[in-house]
Formats: sequence, structure tokens, C-alpha cells
Amino acid sequence: MSGARKVLLLTGASRGIGHATVKRFSDAGWRIITCSRDAVPPECKRDPNWTHHITADLADRADLGRFVAEAQRVFDGALHALVNNAGVSPKAPTRERLGVLNGEIEDWHRVFQLNFFVPLVLARAFAAALAQGKGAIVNITSIAGHHVHPFAGSAYSTSKAALSALTREMAADFARLGVRVNAVAPGEIETAMLSPETTVLLPRIPLHRLGIPSDVAGTIFFLCSEDAAYVTGTEISVNGGQHIY
Repeated sequence: MSGARKVLLLTGASRGIGHATVKRFSDAGWRIITCSRDAVPPECKRDPNWTHHITADLADRADLGRFVAEAQRVFDGALHALVNNAGVSPKAPTRERLGVLNGEIEDWHRVFQLNFFVPLVLARAFAAALAQGKGAIVNITSIAGHHVHPFAGSAYSTSKAALSALTREMAADFARLGVRVNAVAPGEIETAMLSPETTVLLPRIPLHRLGIPSDVAGTIFFLCSEDAAYVTGTEISVNGGQHIY
């Protein structure tokens, strides 16, 4: 791969925030390697900057190892941005919020594996390539990691809180490699993960609208750009001001 163009590696790419982020980086001319459990939509395959997609379930340790090995073969050199966007938020069949007292403990393990351990594993696996590229890591956390949320379950919320803390620890350790690590905490963004009842939260959002994936994608791009060259260990809330209440 040409060293003249920056390389993005992004998980959870097939829809929502991940898909919008691919578009934002592609518009800036980055080469893009992605991963998701689903295949890339046909229209996205026509994007000349979307270099390679790896279909894998990162919650499965065998698939995770295969993804790391294949991704390393594809970019084979410097990596300039790692965006840990893949995540899971279990829902009860009855739409009941999955709190601490209900739900299966096995689901907690699955949630933490994908939402917390996978970003840690990938950061360590690609540390040398990120150091070579003087790159950046962006972890996608959540407003639910800082407040009890009416719809997001306890496993999801605590995994995102842990990821926020991990971002701080990673920023301290990766700084010696010249790699910046930050997080973006979305609020109520119009994606497939959003509960249909979310509109009842509009009165608590000062901008009085739900976010759209490109709102988050722009912030991710900023954190991976030279404009954020002195920004590390930071978590940016992208929630229309919802966090101030």
C-alpha cells in the first residue's frame, strides 16, 4: 500500500456510525480497512477508497485472531487511525430494560468481550503499526457510560464506562509511542441500535433533535486529524447537550 495516503482501520462498519465514518474518511482520501459481522452493502463496494472489508464476529476469539492477522497483511506497514466502533447492546424480547437484577450473566461476558476487551486487544495488536504512523485511536463510548439510561441496559452501560477509563489508561501508555488515544461518547443517534421510544428524551436534549451518524463521524475524523495533534486522553460528548442535565 502506498505510504502517501493515510490508512484507517475501523470496526463495526456496515451501518450507522461506522458507515458514516467510512464516508467521512473516504471523502478526505484515506484508504480504509473495515470489519463487521455483515458484508458491506453493494453500493459501498464501489467506493475506491474502501480498500478491504473483513467479515468477522470480533466477539468470537477465533474470528478476532483471524481479523488481526488479515488486517496486518492488508495494510502491511503504518496505520494512522484505529476506530473501535463495534459494540453490542442486548435487548429483552419484552423490551424490558436489562438491569443488574435480570438478564443472563453470559450476556454480560459477551457484551464486555466486544465492547471492552476487543478495543484493548486491537490496540495492543496494532500498536507497532500505529507508532510507525504516529496515528490515533478513537474508542466509541456512550452517554450511557456516565448516567443511568432509561433504555440502555446495565451491561452495555458499564462496559462503556469501563471503555472510558481504558481510554485514559491507553492515552498514558500510548503517548510514549507517539500515538494519541481519545473517545467519542454519542448520545441519542439515529441508528439501528436506538430504541423506538427514544423520542421521549427530546425534551432533555437542548438542541431538541436526535443526532445523526455524520455528527459522530465528523468528531471521530477531527480526533484522527492534525487539528487534534495535541489532544489525547479526552472523551468528547456528541449528544446535543444532553449530558448537561
